[in-house]
Amino acid sequence: MKSTITEEVLKLARASGAVRPRDLEKQGIAREYLYYLHKRGLLERVARGLYVPTDLEPSEHQTIAEVSKRVPEGVVCLLSALELHGLGTQLPHQVWLAIGPGKGRPQEPQLPIRIIHFSQEAFRAGIEEHNIEGIPIKVYSPAKTVADCFKFRNKIGLDVALEALRECLRQRRCTTDELYRYATICRVWKVMRPYLEALT
Repeated sequence: MKSTITEEVLKLARASGAVRPRDLEKQGIAREYLYYLHKRGLLERVARGLYVPTDLEPSEHQTIAEVSKRVPEGVVCLLSALELHGLGTQLPHQVWLAIGPGKGRPQEPQLPIRIIHFSQEAFRAGIEEHNIEGIPIKVYSPAKTVADCFKFRNKIGLDVALEALRECLRQRRCTTDELYRYATICRVWKVMRPYLEALT
């Protein structure tokens, strides 16, 4: 009987890329199987209550997927959004995550997360949903990410914001109208405008 449940848990973990105790409980399987499979070396504990199959080939964005599963209310932003969209040369060591106003830092000390607080309007604007290894990922669109880079240029550097703008235009990932819309929401249109005019 145990081998059948083991196969079922591993199948579930491989299908979604990661598995939590509540995922098992939804299937009527006791959460103890996670600890059992972890001890047997079939599952790796990557964060509190989050396990991935040890034989799963890690994807380029595995950490982003793990963070998104643990903090589903967060939105991938700034350097991590640039990486996800393939804009520029940034390879951040942390997952940059936006959270809304009044929200505290997620209690995930084992995951490499850099939290950025957004205003309500800026937090809700421009969210896309992607899928990595079966896990839904909320990430800001390319145009919104560029506007965010100008908004937080003191944190990430103006050179990164300019590279993001240049690449977004070069790859035709957004229109000038979209850039204007999100730059207005982020209140950086006056800052971004001369750079945009120089590139178009």
